[in-house]
Amino acid sequence: MLKRHKSKISFKMIQRNWGLYLLLIPAVILLICFTYIPMYGVLIAFQDFSPTKGVFGSEWVGFEYFKKFFNSYQFWPTIKNTLFISLYSLVASFPIPIIMALFLNQLQGKKFRKIFQTVSYLPHFISTVVMVGMLIVLLSPSTGLIGSIYSLFGLEAPNLMGNPGAFSSLYVWSDIWQHCGWDSIIYIAALSAVDPSLYEAATVDGASRFQKLIYIDLPMLIPTAVILLIMRMGSLMSLGFEKIYLMQNDLNLSHSEIISTYVYKIGILSSQYSYSSAINLFNTVINLILLIIVNTVSKRVSENSLW
Repeated sequence: MLKRHKSKISFKMIQRNWGLYLLLIPAVILLICFTYIPMYGVLIAFQDFSPTKGVFGSEWVGFEYFKKFFNSYQFWPTIKNTLFISLYSLVASFPIPIIMALFLNQLQGKKFRKIFQTVSYLPHFISTVVMVGMLIVLLSPSTGLIGSIYSLFGLEAPNLMGNPGAFSSLYVWSDIWQHCGWDSIIYIAALSAVDPSLYEAATVDGASRFQKLIYIDLPMLIPTAVILLIMRMGSLMSLGFEKIYLMQNDLNLSHSEIISTYVYKIGILSSQYSYSSAINLFNTVINLILLIIVNTVSKRVSENSLW
């Protein structure tokens, strides 16, 4: 009876809001056509795929290509590099948008606040190719800014783009500079929803700005931060391909080869479609497992979760 009652309520809600559901139809169609239907392509990972035979005509080989990847010399280096850069990026970049949002929320001057927000948002719109080009030009040991500073003191500038140990820091901190302002928008939106009466009551009680930040602003941001952290953990093994690939060179390859760049080289450049599909499917499964684990832990600890 309870199920029937719930189904009747749901049907009535759909009838009442049919216009909103109608607007969802194009998005649902796009999602099905470009996300769910192409999923049958994961079958390639279990086949000796041949473009002439197609997905359903190629020979099945089971987990052969997964075993090949696990036993390859590139398995541990790519996993290690991917995890290191991802965790480094998570630890360094995740708190900064929160701090920036808290800082902006404390600013009194609206004009200065708008200018600061605009300046911090602009780098987000720089394309990845231009961003890497800026890095190469600025860090050039001969003609770049670093090279010019070193030459003033009669010193030889280091080749930072060719230094394997500096690769992860260059990637992470340039990414933070480019996106921290944009990433802070969702936290600023969460703070704008705070009831002004809370601040007024805190002022009456004699609370300082710092105390308002600790006892009002931070608790309001925690649910949003937890959800974003869960989503971030769900893509921990999926680093952006374009920027890392553009920053790669023969000198830093030992620290810059990650799963996505390796898949591109194996699948597109070497035409080993089944092998690259198996690697990418393995990567996706790891991301899914991490997402489920972090979501479950978060639900038990903080009662904030995706589902």
